[in-house]
Amino acid sequence: MQDKVIMDNILTSVKNCCDIFMHGTIESPTPNVNSTFKQALNEALCMQKEIYDKMAQKGWYPTQAAQQQQIMQTKQKYQN
Repeated sequence: MQDKVIMDNILTSVKNCCDIFMHGTIESPTPNVNSTFKQALNEALCMQKEIYDKMAQKGWYPTQAAQQQQIMQTKQKYQN
């Protein structure tokens, strides 16, 4: 299996964990449970960023800069 595929699978798994931890944080019934989910979410978000950064460095996760007009249209849409 190629490294790119492995990294993509890991990134997807970590993103799924972030989603689960976020919902756990929102739905947590006690401060202790809430704090535990928040900590797990923060750690998973840090992991996700590290994985993304490594993939971007290798050119495996290309990004495209948004045009200024698109940015302004989106900004106006949500300001109204």
